Amino acid sequence: MKIRKALKWANRIVTSVLMILLIGVAAIVLSNKLSGGDPEVLGYQLKTVLSGSMEPGIQTGSIIAVKSLTEEEKASFANGDVITFMEEDNKLITHRITEVTTTENGVLYTTKGDNNNAADKTPVIAENVVGSYNGFTIPYVGYLINFSQSPNGSIVFMIIPGFLMLAYSGVTIWKTIRQLDEKDKIADAK
Repeated sequence: MKIRKALKWANRIVTSVLMILLIGVAAIVLSNKLSGGDPEVLGYQLKTVLSGSMEPGIQTGSIIAVKSLTEEEKASFANGDVITFMEEDNKLITHRITEVTTTENGVLYTTKGDNNNAADKTPVIAENVVGSYNGFTIPYVGYLINFSQSPNGSIVFMIIPGFLMLAYSGVTIWKTIRQLDEKDKIADAK
């Protein structure tokens, strides 16, 4: 009897975990499609850090949350602020501001990675700032996200869980049919 109760609880736990994973993946995919790319939660976008230019404060492979900005906010940063900006080749970079210059055409930021020896070669135009970093980081999760966006990651995170859910559903249906058959046999024997 204790074994049967333990199996029922294990069944419920596995079912719950699979449903949470399914809903979570669906929510992330839907959020990506609706936002046109990066998911945004409460005004923050999650970005993956791919280089060590900001170590040790922000480790390679981390996920950081950057606050989305209005046009006015993009021109209001000071020395020491950490911003995420779009480089000329559509590459996102997160670096610290070392100098703010106001020109006739707008505000320019000189930036530098904390782990770099020199400032970045090209100043950042305020319009190219995507967000501001306020200290929220989750180490190593970025590696997982980058892998999940690769073809092999798609197999691991979409096809294999889907297959496991189908297999688990098949086993559950088979057990239910077997239990119904046993009840019918007991009823026929009486």
